[in-house]
Amino acid sequence: MRIFVAIAFLLIVASLGSALFYLMRDKGNSNRTVNALTVRIALSVALFLLLLFANWMGWIQSTGLPVTP
Repeated sequence: MRIFVAIAFLLIVASLGSALFYLMRDKGNSNRTVNALTVRIALSVALFLLLLFANWMGWIQSTGLPVTP
């Protein structure tokens, strides 16, 4: 699961980098920046939902702060 999350994070950062590249190169003349940012948002939401599902299924354990009564 760690490897999958790391790969997803790298894809998110790569999408953000490509959006920056298209922003500087196209000077707002195309929609490639918007498309790259849309892909980044979709990947981020998918990763978040996958982490929620993995926690629900018990594949990963929450390591939050301990709760004292």
